[in-house]
Amino acid sequence: MDQNVIKYKSLITREDRNMLNHHKGGVIWFTGLPASGKSTIAHLLEKEFYDLKVRTYVLDGDNIRHGLNSDLGFSREDRKENIRRSVEVARLFADAGLVVICAFITPYEDDRDFIREQLKNDNLLEVYVKCSLQTCEKRDRKGYYQKARAGVIENYTGISSPFEEPEKCHLVINTENLNQDESVKLLLRFLNERKFIR
Repeated sequence: MDQNVIKYKSLITREDRNMLNHHKGGVIWFTGLPASGKSTIAHLLEKEFYDLKVRTYVLDGDNIRHGLNSDLGFSREDRKENIRRSVEVARLFADAGLVVICAFITPYEDDRDFIREQLKNDNLLEVYVKCSLQTCEKRDRKGYYQKARAGVIENYTGISSPFEEPEKCHLVINTENLNQDESVKLLLRFLNERKFIR
Protein backbone atom coordinates (compact mmCIF):
# COMPACT_ATOMS: atom_id res chain seq x y z
CA MET A 1 0.00 0.00 0.00
CA ASP A 2 1.35 3.40 -0.98
CA GLN A 3 1.95 5.49 2.17
CA ASN A 4 0.57 8.53 0.34
CA VAL A 5 -2.85 6.93 -0.04
CA ILE A 6 -4.90 7.91 2.99
CA LYS A 7 -8.33 6.45 3.68
CA TYR A 8 -11.07 9.07 3.89
CA LYS A 9 -13.41 8.72 6.85
CA SER A 10 -17.10 8.80 5.94
CA LEU A 11 -19.51 11.10 7.73
CA ILE A 12 -22.07 8.28 7.72
CA THR A 13 -21.32 5.23 9.88
CA ARG A 14 -22.26 1.62 9.35
CA GLU A 15 -24.68 1.96 12.27
CA ASP A 16 -26.34 4.89 10.45
CA ARG A 17 -26.81 2.74 7.36
CA ASN A 18 -28.15 -0.15 9.41
CA MET A 19 -30.71 2.18 10.99
CA LEU A 20 -31.74 3.46 7.56
CA ASN A 21 -32.16 -0.10 6.28
CA HIS A 22 -33.89 -1.33 9.46
CA HIS A 23 -31.51 -4.30 9.56
CA LYS A 24 -27.84 -5.10 10.06
CA GLY A 25 -25.53 -5.64 7.14
CA GLY A 26 -23.28 -8.66 6.98
CA VAL A 27 -21.69 -11.37 4.89
CA ILE A 28 -22.94 -14.91 4.37
CA TRP A 29 -20.17 -16.89 2.69
CA PHE A 30 -21.07 -20.20 1.05
CA THR A 31 -18.32 -22.70 0.30
CA GLY A 32 -18.53 -26.12 -1.31
CA LEU A 33 -17.71 -28.23 -4.34
CA PRO A 34 -18.88 -27.16 -7.81
CA ALA A 35 -22.55 -28.18 -8.30
CA SER A 36 -23.10 -28.69 -4.56
CA GLY A 37 -25.91 -26.11 -4.57
CA LYS A 38 -24.19 -22.92 -3.37
CA SER A 39 -25.51 -20.58 -6.05
CA THR A 40 -29.02 -22.05 -5.98
CA ILE A 41 -29.31 -21.62 -2.21
CA ALA A 42 -27.71 -18.16 -2.35
CA HIS A 43 -30.23 -16.86 -4.88
CA LEU A 44 -33.20 -18.45 -3.13
CA LEU A 45 -32.04 -16.84 0.11
CA GLU A 46 -31.75 -13.50 -1.67
CA LYS A 47 -35.38 -13.83 -2.79
CA GLU A 48 -36.50 -14.64 0.77
CA PHE A 49 -34.64 -11.59 2.07
CA TYR A 50 -36.09 -9.43 -0.69
CA ASP A 51 -39.60 -10.45 0.36
CA LEU A 52 -38.67 -9.43 3.93
CA LYS A 53 -37.41 -6.06 2.62
CA VAL A 54 -33.81 -6.89 3.54
CA ARG A 55 -31.30 -5.25 1.20
CA THR A 56 -29.02 -7.90 -0.27
CA TYR A 57 -26.67 -8.65 -3.12
CA VAL A 58 -25.32 -12.00 -4.33
CA LEU A 59 -21.66 -12.21 -5.27
CA ASP A 60 -21.47 -15.40 -7.30
CA GLY A 61 -18.03 -16.81 -8.11
CA ASP A 62 -18.83 -17.43 -11.79
CA ASN A 63 -20.33 -13.96 -12.26
CA ILE A 64 -17.38 -12.23 -10.58
CA ARG A 65 -15.03 -14.04 -12.96
CA HIS A 66 -16.91 -12.56 -15.94
CA GLY A 67 -16.05 -9.03 -14.86
CA LEU A 68 -13.89 -7.95 -11.95
CA ASN A 69 -11.79 -11.12 -11.99
CA SER A 70 -11.86 -11.94 -15.70
CA ASP A 71 -8.07 -11.65 -15.83
CA LEU A 72 -7.60 -14.52 -13.36
CA GLY A 73 -7.22 -18.23 -14.04
CA PHE A 74 -7.38 -21.15 -11.62
CA SER A 75 -3.78 -21.48 -10.47
CA ARG A 76 -3.24 -21.39 -6.70
CA GLU A 77 -2.04 -17.77 -6.93
CA ASP A 78 -4.99 -16.68 -9.09
CA ARG A 79 -7.47 -18.39 -6.78
CA LYS A 80 -5.96 -16.52 -3.83
CA GLU A 81 -6.25 -13.19 -5.69
CA ASN A 82 -9.82 -14.04 -6.72
CA ILE A 83 -10.74 -14.44 -3.06
CA ARG A 84 -8.82 -11.31 -1.99
CA ARG A 85 -10.67 -9.09 -4.46
CA SER A 86 -14.02 -10.69 -3.71
CA VAL A 87 -13.54 -10.20 0.02
CA GLU A 88 -12.86 -6.50 -0.59
CA VAL A 89 -16.08 -6.15 -2.58
CA ALA A 90 -18.04 -8.01 0.10
CA ARG A 91 -16.60 -5.74 2.78
CA LEU A 92 -17.65 -2.61 0.88
CA PHE A 93 -21.18 -3.91 0.35
CA ALA A 94 -21.46 -4.91 4.03
CA ASP A 95 -20.23 -1.46 5.06
CA ALA A 96 -23.00 -0.01 2.89
CA GLY A 97 -25.46 -1.92 5.07
CA LEU A 98 -26.32 -4.76 2.72
CA VAL A 99 -26.40 -8.47 3.46
CA VAL A 100 -23.83 -9.82 1.00
CA ILE A 101 -24.42 -13.42 -0.03
CA CYS A 102 -21.19 -14.89 -1.41
CA ALA A 103 -21.15 -18.18 -3.33
CA PHE A 104 -17.56 -19.23 -3.94
CA ILE A 105 -16.00 -22.69 -4.00
CA THR A 106 -13.26 -21.44 -1.63
CA PRO A 107 -11.48 -24.81 -1.58
CA TYR A 108 -8.50 -23.95 0.64
CA GLU A 109 -8.58 -23.57 4.41
CA ASP A 110 -5.93 -20.84 4.38
CA ASP A 111 -8.18 -18.75 2.09
CA ARG A 112 -11.08 -19.32 4.47
CA ASP A 113 -8.81 -18.21 7.34
CA PHE A 114 -8.05 -15.06 5.32
CA ILE A 115 -11.79 -14.43 4.86
CA ARG A 116 -12.39 -14.80 8.60
CA GLU A 117 -9.58 -12.40 9.42
CA GLN A 118 -10.59 -9.78 6.85
CA LEU A 119 -14.34 -9.93 7.61
CA LYS A 120 -14.16 -10.49 11.37
CA ASN A 121 -15.89 -7.15 12.00
CA ASP A 122 -18.44 -7.56 9.23
CA ASN A 123 -21.03 -9.90 10.77
CA LEU A 124 -19.65 -12.92 8.90
CA LEU A 125 -21.49 -16.23 8.72
CA GLU A 126 -19.80 -19.18 7.00
CA VAL A 127 -21.93 -21.93 5.46
CA TYR A 128 -20.55 -25.17 4.08
CA VAL A 129 -22.80 -26.61 1.39
CA LYS A 130 -21.80 -30.25 1.74
CA CYS A 131 -22.30 -32.78 -1.02
CA SER A 132 -20.30 -35.79 -2.20
CA LEU A 133 -18.20 -35.53 -5.32
CA GLN A 134 -20.23 -38.31 -6.92
CA THR A 135 -23.52 -36.47 -6.44
CA CYS A 136 -22.01 -33.17 -7.61
CA GLU A 137 -20.84 -34.87 -10.80
CA LYS A 138 -24.34 -36.26 -11.42
CA ARG A 139 -25.85 -32.79 -10.96
CA ASP A 140 -23.35 -31.02 -13.21
CA ARG A 141 -25.48 -29.79 -16.13
CA LYS A 142 -22.59 -27.79 -17.59
CA GLY A 143 -20.43 -30.88 -18.05
CA TYR A 144 -17.41 -29.35 -16.30
CA TYR A 145 -16.57 -32.44 -14.26
CA GLN A 146 -16.59 -34.58 -17.38
CA LYS A 147 -14.31 -32.12 -19.15
CA ALA A 148 -12.01 -32.03 -16.12
CA ARG A 149 -11.77 -35.83 -16.04
CA ALA A 150 -10.95 -35.76 -19.76
CA GLY A 151 -8.18 -33.23 -19.15
CA VAL A 152 -9.93 -30.47 -21.09
CA ILE A 153 -10.25 -28.28 -17.97
CA GLU A 154 -7.19 -27.96 -15.74
CA ASN A 155 -7.12 -27.24 -12.00
CA TYR A 156 -10.77 -28.20 -11.53
CA THR A 157 -11.78 -28.47 -7.88
CA GLY A 158 -12.52 -32.01 -6.81
CA ILE A 159 -10.79 -33.58 -9.82
CA SER A 160 -7.38 -32.07 -10.54
CA SER A 161 -7.35 -29.53 -7.73
CA PRO A 162 -8.08 -30.26 -4.04
CA PHE A 163 -11.06 -29.30 -1.92
CA GLU A 164 -10.15 -29.07 1.75
CA GLU A 165 -13.30 -29.73 3.74
CA PRO A 166 -14.12 -26.80 6.06
CA GLU A 167 -13.58 -27.35 9.77
CA LYS A 168 -14.68 -24.02 11.25
CA CYS A 169 -17.93 -23.04 9.51
CA HIS A 170 -21.00 -21.88 11.41
CA LEU A 171 -23.47 -24.10 9.56
CA VAL A 172 -23.33 -27.21 7.39
CA ILE A 173 -26.10 -27.75 4.85
CA ASN A 174 -25.98 -31.28 3.48
CA THR A 175 -27.65 -31.06 0.08
CA GLU A 176 -27.55 -34.83 -0.35
CA ASN A 177 -30.17 -35.08 2.39
CA LEU A 178 -31.99 -31.77 1.94
CA ASN A 179 -33.62 -30.35 -1.18
CA GLN A 180 -33.22 -26.67 -2.01
CA ASP A 181 -36.35 -25.53 -0.16
CA GLU A 182 -35.40 -27.48 2.96
CA SER A 183 -31.88 -26.06 2.75
CA VAL A 184 -33.15 -22.48 2.66
CA LYS A 185 -35.57 -23.11 5.54
CA LEU A 186 -32.73 -24.54 7.62
CA LEU A 187 -30.58 -21.51 6.84
CA LEU A 188 -33.34 -19.00 7.61
CA ARG A 189 -34.05 -20.71 10.92
CA PHE A 190 -30.35 -20.59 11.79
CA LEU A 191 -30.08 -16.90 10.83
CA ASN A 192 -33.14 -16.10 12.92
CA GLU A 193 -31.78 -17.95 15.95
CA ARG A 194 -28.53 -16.01 15.69
CA LYS A 195 -30.39 -12.71 15.19
CA PHE A 196 -28.18 -12.19 12.15
CA ILE A 197 -29.95 -9.10 10.78
CA ARG A 198 -31.43 -7.71 14.03
